[in-house]
Parts: sequence; structure tokens; C-alpha cells
Amino acid sequence: MTREQKAVAIEDLKAKLADNNVIYIADISGLNAEVTSNLRKACYKAGVTLEVVKNTLLVKAMEDSDRNYAELPSTLKGNSAIMFADVANAPAKIIQEFSKKTDKPAVKGAFIMDEVYTGENLLGQLVSIKSKEEVIGEIIGLLQSPAQRVISALKNQFKDEE
Repeated sequence: MTREQKAVAIEDLKAKLADNNVIYIADISGLNAEVTSNLRKACYKAGVTLEVVKNTLLVKAMEDSDRNYAELPSTLKGNSAIMFADVANAPAKIIQEFSKKTDKPAVKGAFIMDEVYTGENLLGQLVSIKSKEEVIGEIIGLLQSPAQRVISALKNQFKDEE
């Protein structure tokens, strides 16, 4: 790779990092072609973009970024793939599903809405992150619950009077 090609690749990665609020870094070392293909298909179905990246280029892109990736660049050792998504827990769910069959891919770290997570032991926590739609649904449910109880009590009151 020439110096110019590296500069273009770093700028491309910087743009992708800036455009995404959900970024996972996964360890994909040891995956064979079939598993890698299945992983790509699962990512595509879930709306997750998966790219294999050179660690040195990604570190440089993170360092040149306006965002604070904290210790995330230090996790970039071995074979790495970067996953971009709109839903915070989508990549974690894919990784969890694949880790039932094999120990890879494994989470090296994640950057979610300006929060940095590092370590494979956080997979359960990352899977449990709720999407915006799930949170809104829960809030609506909580707001409707008292109103439904009042309506039910009023209906019961009117039934008792008849």
C-alpha cells in the first residue's frame, strides 16, 4: 500500500467514524471463509456494516478524529473487523449468536453514543442496551398504564352502580 493509498484509507475511515454513533471492534482471527461469509450475511440482514480493517490505519483514523475513543485504539491487536450500526445492540447480538458456536468473533471494544466499552466480558451488557424505539415503547407503556387503571376503575364503578 502506497503512502497515498494509506492516506485515502485513513480519510475514509475517519469519515465512517464521524458518521456513525455505534461502532464495534471485533476479533475475527481464526475464522474460516465459511464462518466469515455467514457473519457477513448476518450483519447484512441486521443492518450492520462489517469491514475488515488494518489496525494501524484505524488507530491513525481514531487519533485524527474529533471524538475521544479513550482506550479503544489500544484494543487493536490481531485481526480486527469494525462494525457500524444504527441500533446500539445489533452488533452485540450478532457476536453473541456466533459465539454460541465458536469463540469468535469476540468483542474487543465498542463506541456507542460517545461512551467507550472495552473487553469481551461486556458482551452481555452490550446486548442488553435498548434501542431508541424500545425505550420509547417502554415510556409509552408506562404512561398508558395509570390511565388504563383509571378507566378500568371508572368502568367498574359504573357497573357497580347499575
